[in-house]
Amino acid sequence: MLILILFLAVGVGMVYLAQNNLALVTLQLGAYTFPDLPLFYVIIGSLILGLSLAYIIYLTNSISDALTMRGKNNKISQTESEIVNLTKQIHQLQLENERLKNHTTVIEPQDKNAL
Repeated sequence: MLILILFLAVGVGMVYLAQNNLALVTLQLGAYTFPDLPLFYVIIGSLILGLSLAYIIYLTNSISDALTMRGKNNKISQTESEIVNLTKQIHQLQLENERLKNHTTVIEPQDKNAL
């Protein structure tokens, strides 16, 4: 519903622009010349071109941000995996340290499923 209201407001703005800017102008784009164009065509065309360029810049920026976030998420996952591995190694070393403190000669099976 909000989009419909927005489209109606933009349409009303374009109608107002068209009624008050009927003067004929000549548009020159490089080697091309477009004679006798109503001024509101130039205004609306410039508006659409500007919005399109802004949208393209926004898309490239958002794609760049998404790729950056993906790289950071991969780095976080690798770091979390490394933390888990180091925690397992610490647990194994603590078990070995306790075994050495108690002078036990029985070799205890290492807990491969710890943490």
